[in-house]
Amino acid sequence: MEKSKVYFTDFRVGLGTNLLKKLQNICIKADFKTIDMDGKFVAIKMHFGELGNLSYLRPNYAKAVVDLVKDQGGIPFLTDCNTLYPGSRKHALEHLDCANLNGFNPITTGCQIIIGDGLRGTDDIDVPVKNGEYIKEAHIGRAIMDADIFISLTHFKGHEMTGFGGAIKNIGMGCGSRAGKMDQHSSGKPTVKEKRCRGCKRCAKECGSNAITYENNKAYIHEDLCKGCGRCIGACSFDAITVIQRDASDQLDRKMAEYAMAVCQDRPTFHISLAMDISPNCDCHAENDAPILPNIGMFASFDPVAIDQACVDACQKQPPLSNSQLGDHLADPNWHHHHDHFLDSNPNVHWKETLEHAEKIGLGTRDYELITIK
Repeated sequence: MEKSKVYFTDFRVGLGTNLLKKLQNICIKADFKTIDMDGKFVAIKMHFGELGNLSYLRPNYAKAVVDLVKDQGGIPFLTDCNTLYPGSRKHALEHLDCANLNGFNPITTGCQIIIGDGLRGTDDIDVPVKNGEYIKEAHIGRAIMDADIFISLTHFKGHEMTGFGGAIKNIGMGCGSRAGKMDQHSSGKPTVKEKRCRGCKRCAKECGSNAITYENNKAYIHEDLCKGCGRCIGACSFDAITVIQRDASDQLDRKMAEYAMAVCQDRPTFHISLAMDISPNCDCHAENDAPILPNIGMFASFDPVAIDQACVDACQKQPPLSNSQLGDHLADPNWHHHHDHFLDSNPNVHWKETLEHAEKIGLGTRDYELITIK
């Protein structure tokens, strides 16, 4: 496979321009305008941020991309899928409220916001994964798969489970329905927290394998019948159903790459990553710790693997910031230095597995040519 082109620009701007114009310019230089968008639905996948978190990308960046899509006759919408865990984005109504409170709405972004997997996180489609080794069919939010063109707009940062959160995570984990997130995080079965169960029977109605019965008006999941699809988790309004067995992080990384493959295969895609406010953990947290690295710049590419590799390489060249999770670890005289910013920030991760497996299954290549745009 030949080298993929990754375009890069830093955050320096002079008089007469601004970062939004710079973002649009790098997209155009990266041949964004070669995509035929006329009259086509364009899904722009991003993270709206958990309430309390302030490191997510500003809606201004989304509008810059939306305007480019409209200029080419496309019909854009911003999208994300509901979370598996309790928080402020576990169903579509709450998710939309969260997005609005964090500044994302049709006025600020210039387009509509659609939660990809519907009201309860159960509106998905099963997508066969080309070259899938762990996932044969990925459960992807239906609205995302209904789009003709897919764009990822990613806040590149650290992550407590996958090492870094880049394009592949934004796509793979982010586009999975609640069942899809269950699929990636666990090979086990969900269980019921009896104290929280209200006996509403909504989970049993959603279950496709008749695995849920009721004893003393409390739900009970029969493991021998349960397929582990996680739809009951999305169906429950009271967070009474949870996952108790989680896969090792290296297996999670590979599954996530295969989910990204399901989203990107067989249609035009384009990827934008902003390496800024590089927090140690995911924007799914209801807080954000201080950045571990300085702001770096904007990246754009048709290849999600190459853009993640380019962002990783750029991060590894940066000096760690003191008074951060990474800085504190490196200042500890008893710390085992990994000489790897992501491992030194979160030492139990296996981030290389994501890129290696993504390349192996044909999602893209880690071999890239970095083209710097002023």
